[in-house]
Amino acid sequence: MLNFGFAIEHRLGHITHYQNLARWVTEDPDIRPTWMPIETSKNDIWELVPVIRNNWSLQASLRTRDALKAALSVQPLDAIFLHTQTLALFAIPFMRKIPTIVSTDATPLNYDIVGAGYNHKVSGNHLLERRKFLWNRSTYHAAAALVTWCQWAKNSLVADYGVPAEKVTVIPPGVDMEQWHFGRNKAARLTTEKVRLLFVAGDFARKGGYTLIEAFRNGLARDCTLDIVTKDTNIQRELAGMEGVLVHCGLAANSSPLKELYAKADIFVFPTQGDCLPLAVMEAMAAGLPVIATDVGALREEVEDGVNGLIVPPSDAGAVVTAVRSLCADETKRSAMAAATRRIAEERFDARRNYGAILSLLKKQIDNTTSPLVKVSQIKCQPSL
Repeated sequence: MLNFGFAIEHRLGHITHYQNLARWVTEDPDIRPTWMPIETSKNDIWELVPVIRNNWSLQASLRTRDALKAALSVQPLDAIFLHTQTLALFAIPFMRKIPTIVSTDATPLNYDIVGAGYNHKVSGNHLLERRKFLWNRSTYHAAAALVTWCQWAKNSLVADYGVPAEKVTVIPPGVDMEQWHFGRNKAARLTTEKVRLLFVAGDFARKGGYTLIEAFRNGLARDCTLDIVTKDTNIQRELAGMEGVLVHCGLAANSSPLKELYAKADIFVFPTQGDCLPLAVMEAMAAGLPVIATDVGALREEVEDGVNGLIVPPSDAGAVVTAVRSLCADETKRSAMAAATRRIAEERFDARRNYGAILSLLKKQIDNTTSPLVKVSQIKCQPSL
């Protein structure tokens, strides 16, 4: 039996990633997991310390350090999986003793590129930015192996941080292809039915929700209905009574009500302003939905323009209207894109294969090391820059 520690950032789409990974770990009889979800809000000392309490990276990495110390006080760990690199900043002493995979959806420099959508601004303090860069680079190089969700992030690790390409494996998150295969012919509809649009995003504004609402009001309401899934209850109140729009709050990841909305939809519209490789798009693809999305982050690794969806500029409601109308007017194109998007999902985002690949890579790290198992008493938990 292998003792693996899994510390995973517990916010945004990483929560779904955590749930999906946990499901496949339980199916591996060789693994005894120790789960360490690193949450954004926790009643601990790091929410009280000045500077740290306002800095998610420091909070998360210190909580991860504490969680690893606690786990190792109970039993040794054969290997560690950290997602994302934010959690690994204070884990370098652990990584020197225990084979560790650091997983990321985007590097800090990737994040700087899409940061405007997250209200993230690069500091004007060049010395501070340089120190952050060196710290992250040290973290990446300390890992036994690295997993990126996308080629976009791997390219940054190699080009920006000097990580050897052979040390980095691209393994996207995955979707259960059986549970998300609804077997419905989306082209077979009554001519009098309106086309059903679906938008799923916890962060309504960043994911382009207001752009979609503007598009719906300015040309789509006549021929379409719109289902919005979000955590933002203010949106539910704001759009109450808007004809053709239903807002669904409180739907859990992988839940039956959420899957039902995907099963009934015809087009997934996702005009996001800031993203890396969104899981909601993978779910739409597994459900066989054509996707209208923006060219942000690594979205082109999900949506091939003209093949399984259409790419539009961010914050361009007019482009969204044009894209939706083009698919509404051509059921043959919509049907072809539906088949293509399911095929691409099976090729790239099959959960069984992708999460299995992560676990195989973890096991491989044990084979590649001769380091003995260690306990927390053997580790000096001081960051090394």
